[in-house]
Amino acid sequence: MAETEHYVRADVRAFLDMLAAMGRPQLHEMGVEEAREASRTMTALADADPRDLPVIRNLTCPGPAGDIPVRLYDSQADATPRPTIAFFHGGGFTIGCLESYHSLCSTIAAETGLPVVSVDYRLAPEHPFPAAPDDCEAAARWIAENPAELGLQTTGIVPMGDSAGGNLTIVITQALVDEPAAVPVVMQVPIYPIATPIAHHASFAAFGEGFLLTREAMGWFTDCYAPDDDSARNYPILWEGHGKTPPTVLVTAGLDPLRDSGREYAAHLIQNGVDVTYLEMRGTIHGFVNIRKAIPSGNKDMAAMFAAMKMTLEHNL
Repeated sequence: MAETEHYVRADVRAFLDMLAAMGRPQLHEMGVEEAREASRTMTALADADPRDLPVIRNLTCPGPAGDIPVRLYDSQADATPRPTIAFFHGGGFTIGCLESYHSLCSTIAAETGLPVVSVDYRLAPEHPFPAAPDDCEAAARWIAENPAELGLQTTGIVPMGDSAGGNLTIVITQALVDEPAAVPVVMQVPIYPIATPIAHHASFAAFGEGFLLTREAMGWFTDCYAPDDDSARNYPILWEGHGKTPPTVLVTAGLDPLRDSGREYAAHLIQNGVDVTYLEMRGTIHGFVNIRKAIPSGNKDMAAMFAAMKMTLEHNL
């Protein structure tokens, strides 16, 4: 099917039409704090309700520039030995936070049966590259050490995140492969990640306007983050150890300007012999994981992702 004939789900089209009718300012037209507030408001209105869990605790862990806020989610009050998910939120390295990902992280913990530690890393432009990966790596290593504050028996780390957090997922997996933590990375779960340069991709041209995430917003995020284009901690496709990548569940959205970056990275891993489960959610948009009230079909996408995660862990542990 040609890109000009792309399929759009009915609930996705209704959501996009609603946004267009609202005529709201675009992210790149706002100041940073206004954009952050707009993101929180959108999530509060559009995301599914958070799940009730016996354990939800705010903590901090040591980081390279001071304590990093984190939030623990667990469906087990009495923790058993299990892998722990280190979750890195999206938002272009600029606008995400613990609160805007609260519902999603509670859902992940409830559906996977694994504890989730959501990491509130430093944001650009106040803290440009490489502050985010530095904080996330420090947090992942802290989780691996089974600190008493967490009360977990962590047997392995599962980096996971969406968009910018998908990028951080891959970057942190690579860092923990190069210099192992106290427990190994047993799986990574990047969701519509930025893994390669995107400007030349067909998806960036086809879906860069009118599908929630825009080319202009991506340019604004990049200007805020100010990354090093030659660094694998920015574009993880540049890393030289892909054959050592742990089992991977990689998710993309069919109408996402970042789609082809995920496709390219998944293909690269497969060519290097990595165990990859690749899920492309046809007919939906970037950001679907935390607008599931507005786009209910996203719940089926999430169920498919959770099933793939469980299968991957069962086959590899």
